Amino acid sequence: MICKTTAQDIASKITALANDCIAHKNSFHIVLAGGETPRTVYTLLRDAKTDWEQWHVYFGDERCEPAHHPHRNDSMAFDAWLAHVTIPPAQIHSIPAELSQKNCVEQYTQTLVHVGNFDLVLLGLGEDGHTASLFPGHDWGEDPDSPPVLAVNHAPKAPARRITLSARRLSAAEHVWFLVNSDAKKDILQRWQGGEALVQEKLSVREKLPASAIQSRHGIDIFTL
Repeated sequence: MICKTTAQDIASKITALANDCIAHKNSFHIVLAGGETPRTVYTLLRDAKTDWEQWHVYFGDERCEPAHHPHRNDSMAFDAWLAHVTIPPAQIHSIPAELSQKNCVEQYTQTLVHVGNFDLVLLGLGEDGHTASLFPGHDWGEDPDSPPVLAVNHAPKAPARRITLSARRLSAAEHVWFLVNSDAKKDILQRWQGGEALVQEKLSVREKLPASAIQSRHGIDIFTL
């Protein structure tokens, strides 16, 4: 489903979903998207009426930069939202991308080992069809036995070294929402809608759009802002 909406509507939808999950199972597990598109949504979530004590926050990907570096995805999320609410610090699971990639992958894999399906995964969409740090020409971790966390080298966008959840792990979610800047990403959205993302016998994994690797059993919602 593709829906034109506003940042306020998205923030309200996230809050409603969180409160429903908390009411039914006493917890809400959300994976955050990076980049600038969700910043306004995150800022609006500061005022959400919810039980922050039951929120568990994860990240879809991270840039291999020092902790608190302004280019990191968690820095943006803390600045816009997380530093302003009372989610217990132990329940905010930043990707430790300041470590070596090997150690980071091992640690975040351990973080996720007892986490079942996420309640909500937020994702963005790049002009080349990438999502999280799953780029064209790279391993997206689609296979049933793919690891949950991948090290990325030689990314086409700086920085070249990143850590990302795999397509398989991102797809393990009750809800997957893409938040897309409709003006900047018009062309790639048209390509996605036009079928380039579909699995076809004549297309190899290298030729598909990376966003197509996210295949939630409950479907994908695309919100254009």
